[in-house]
Amino acid sequence: MECTNRTKEKCFQELEDFINSLETQKGELITVLHKAQDIFGYLPVEVQSFVEEKMNIPLSEIYGVITFYSFFTTTPKGEHPISVCMGTACYVNGAENILTELKRELGIRVGETTGDGKFSLDVLRCVGACGMAPVVTIGKKVYGRVEPDEVKNILKEYQ
Repeated sequence: MECTNRTKEKCFQELEDFINSLETQKGELITVLHKAQDIFGYLPVEVQSFVEEKMNIPLSEIYGVITFYSFFTTTPKGEHPISVCMGTACYVNGAENILTELKRELGIRVGETTGDGKFSLDVLRCVGACGMAPVVTIGKKVYGRVEPDEVKNILKEYQ
């Protein structure tokens, strides 16, 4: 549940409660960042600073983890985040064409969110579903063997 329907104070309290519930904080930064992103929807500087303060971990280390792992984001995502796998199997099976069609249909580039906040578009290195290449994910739903002419109908499911 993202922080959109609650006050920021309640969201920060939920994150603090989670951090405090950990048996030990040592080695739990990624777990905390996952929880923070679940709560807030993304990891803005104020959330990173909060984690820094509560876990006594330098902001530079937190930022390094966030930017290393493609799952984490520092910008808000759309209601329906779309990711196109660009791993080898997906790429050679036409993922670039799928991405081109998504950009055309949505009117945005990779890393952007539609003006209405409904969709955001990103690429991933590998979804781990190579046998279904090319793969697109929308939220937690996985679409396999996607063809460019299917993109419009897939997007209609979320209108």
